[in-house]
Parts: sequence; structure tokens; C-alpha cells
Amino acid sequence: MSLSKKQVLHVANLAKLKLSGKDVNKFKKQLSEVIGYFEQLKEIDTSKTEPASQTTGLENVLRNDEINTASSLKQKDALSGTEDVHNGYFKVPAVIKKD
Repeated sequence: MSLSKKQVLHVANLAKLKLSGKDVNKFKKQLSEVIGYFEQLKEIDTSKTEPASQTTGLENVLRNDEINTASSLKQKDALSGTEDVHNGYFKVPAVIKKD
């Protein structure tokens, strides 16, 4: 399968990349090869293969949460490097704006 220039530019746009004409041709070839590998994988018969979510056989490997207060940074110390504090938290500019 060969990707079109338009498809490569679309992928670049999704990744927020600006490509030169030379880059478009380079990535068109490379991405087409990658897609080709996926096409080869489609040819493999997996009808008798059990689905797996992981391969190690481990189940529910958990540990208890433990707080080490000796190495924890106190709130006063954490906030000491900023002047913009509100109710004990860092105050930062909004990232998401309401329309």
C-alpha cells in the first residue's frame, strides 16, 4: 500500500508537524512501508489464537500505599517558590477556556 501526499500531510497535521516537500516524500515512502508490514500481519491466521491482555501470567500485583513523611515535602516548603497561591494551592493560568 502506498500512502498519498495528502494522507502524509494529514498525519503530520495530527502530530502538529510542519513538513517540507522533501520530508513529505521521505515520510510517504517510510510510512507506506510501515503500513505494508501491517498488511502482512493481516494475512496471518489467528482464528485459533486466544486473546490475551498480558503475557506474563501475573494477576493483581499490588502493594499497600505507604506514606514516608520523613522524605515528603511539606506544603509550606512546596509553595515557598511561588507568590501566586490560592487556598494552599499553586495558582496557574487557565489551560482550558470556556467558550
